[in-house]
Amino acid sequence: MPTAIAVTSADMALPPQDERTLPAVVLQDVDQRPLEQALTEMQSLVDQYGHVIVVCSQAVPAGVERRLHTIRSLLETDRIALFRPPLPPLGLAVLARQLRQLASCDLSPGVLASAGRLLTHYIHSGALLGSVARLDRVPVGLKSHAKSWMPGSQFGVVAHPEPQLVRIAPGAALAGPEFGTWLLVAKGQLPSDWVTGTLAPSWNVLGQREAPLPAESPGWWGTGRLTEFCAYLPDLSVLYQLVTSVRQSRCHWCGIDVIGDRCVFCSAAPPAHDTRPDGRPDGRPEARPGGRPGLRRGTGPRMLTG
Repeated sequence: MPTAIAVTSADMALPPQDERTLPAVVLQDVDQRPLEQALTEMQSLVDQYGHVIVVCSQAVPAGVERRLHTIRSLLETDRIALFRPPLPPLGLAVLARQLRQLASCDLSPGVLASAGRLLTHYIHSGALLGSVARLDRVPVGLKSHAKSWMPGSQFGVVAHPEPQLVRIAPGAALAGPEFGTWLLVAKGQLPSDWVTGTLAPSWNVLGQREAPLPAESPGWWGTGRLTEFCAYLPDLSVLYQLVTSVRQSRCHWCGIDVIGDRCVFCSAAPPAHDTRPDGRPDGRPEARPGGRPGLRRGTGPRMLTG
């Protein structure tokens, strides 16, 4: 049975990328419903799927995060992973869909959960903003703040993997990925012409798709006058090869297989002695943000059977 990939709102469950993309489990209004009901729902998911990975935005209300931690604590289980990477809402929805794609393959729950950290390096998330006066997710200089109050000003911003901010003017550009990606665009209260007509060609994207703007996006970006965008790797075969090319290790605390330097399920880091000669934790992904993914020939995703 594949591992369940859960999100905290329906708009974070993007349409399937391909026929193998598994549906997301939507934990709708998890902080508003009675605790007993939410506990029963989560226990049923654990019983049905074995493990649950909850992909949660850092922009959700504090009550949602508290409720998720409460549920995990009361169930006294290491089979629930709460994953909150520093991605804007649209980028997070893309990451959740990538994990849904990989959930159909023969990856163990620990490796699948760890893959989220690896794949964030290959997601370029940003937005076209009508104001940066309330933007606190990316460093904003005093001059940009001042220009933000000028009528008609627009700003191109990349929040991940490296912060960038430019005022939209002839010649304005944002550094993008150095490998082939698709661009997902979520139109808000700002025309998307600059994103689709200028940014996309400069990033050499292979194609473009549209999605509804997530409800959390205006709060995350500090304005409703925006168009959000995200460049990502769409192909399951590429995602699978990236994940399986990284050395796996066994979590010394809960015993599941993981990649990287920390178990997403129990949060245990490797012991101090379990390091490489260069001082890095064993199993840390070799992938470099911004670099072209290293892919092996003759490998491809294998589906779960049974």
